[in-house]
Amino acid sequence: MRDSNETNELRGSADRESPALKGRRFYGAALVFSIWLPAASIAAQEQGGAPATPRPANALPLLVHDISFRNEIQRAIDLGLAWLQKNQNTNGYWSTPDQPAITALALMAFKGDPSGRFGANAPFHLSGNEPPGLKKAYAYILSCAKTDGGIHQSNLVTYNTSISMLALLTANKKEYEPVLRKARQFLVGLQGDFDEKGQTDNVFDGGIGYGSKYSHSDMANTLAALEALYYSKHLLNDENLADARDLNWQAAIHFLQNCQNLPAYNKQSWASDDPKNKGGFVYYPGQSMAGSETNAAGRVALRSYGSISYAGLLSYIYASLKRDDPRVLAVFEWLRKNYTLAENPAMGPQGLFYYFHTMTKALTIYGVGDLELANGQKINWRKELGLRLINLQGQDGSWSNENGRWWEKDPSLVTSYAVLSLEMLYRGL
Repeated sequence: MRDSNETNELRGSADRESPALKGRRFYGAALVFSIWLPAASIAAQEQGGAPATPRPANALPLLVHDISFRNEIQRAIDLGLAWLQKNQNTNGYWSTPDQPAITALALMAFKGDPSGRFGANAPFHLSGNEPPGLKKAYAYILSCAKTDGGIHQSNLVTYNTSISMLALLTANKKEYEPVLRKARQFLVGLQGDFDEKGQTDNVFDGGIGYGSKYSHSDMANTLAALEALYYSKHLLNDENLADARDLNWQAAIHFLQNCQNLPAYNKQSWASDDPKNKGGFVYYPGQSMAGSETNAAGRVALRSYGSISYAGLLSYIYASLKRDDPRVLAVFEWLRKNYTLAENPAMGPQGLFYYFHTMTKALTIYGVGDLELANGQKINWRKELGLRLINLQGQDGSWSNENGRWWEKDPSLVTSYAVLSLEMLYRGL
């Protein structure tokens, strides 16, 4: 969805096409388009059109300053990828062998490079010439695959499996399909159903949690799983597979709305109509990383916060809610009112780069050109965020957060977040 190509739905058109037909168009091009290119590319494919080019045919020529800024972004991407190349372990992974998701994010950053140097221009350049380092990284990811379908080494089972799936999908290799099918079924099997089986009678039903340490569902793991499951739906095209079952997407929506400050859909006592929180998301029912507040009437409300509210918008997109659904409109309204690049709203510097990453992905897929704030001001959020990321880049080409919450002092993780964000911004300019 480029600036001039907003669709009438978020993903509703995807469900009107057979998984087999959609899979043939998505496989290979899917993840490159879905994660990095504006979502008009996806919409065009879902509606039966050819894959879209990075800029519409009738678009006005790029102005000189647009071309200059794109070059600045490409330079920042180049420096970030060069840092990642230099800091890859000889065994193929980045940062630590215990968390394959970090390596998976780095792999996606290479595959998303707008220059196409790493074989990312699918479907126009399907094979590519992968450097040895990327081949070793994929081999490392595959070595983490378990017999039950999970892709992990120890903890953070859902997150590692989901992000690893996305990296394997971007490789566009038929031989990875068996691993992906098993991983997909593994994630489907993690969906929560806590009280009476088959009934959404618990606020945690329908979501997905860590898959190991904690049994309850949460927004971060649910988003990761929904993204991997959405973009791997084409793997269900073989009806003869006994285990080719899909997620209960309606149950997933049940969980999502139970994490949203929207009393019209969320009947829990903490759900707030207060304009400061209405529409935004919390981490899981009854818990916000941003804490709570008590109003004048003595009622306790959980505070909405930035990164997880963008996660909520993305999750609704993957669950195929329509663009004009009240739950979608409400979270977007909260995000408009709380737009800032100075911090992760209500969280300060904690999770800042994850916030930038989810923001970029959500606003891109939602089809936001200039973002109109609550006061009516229109801002070029892509340029603002691009400049912010460029200014935060270290001299060695890496990024890191001075605040270590959620591993953001790890330069391999944060550099991957930043490069992925810049790649999406580049294509949206």
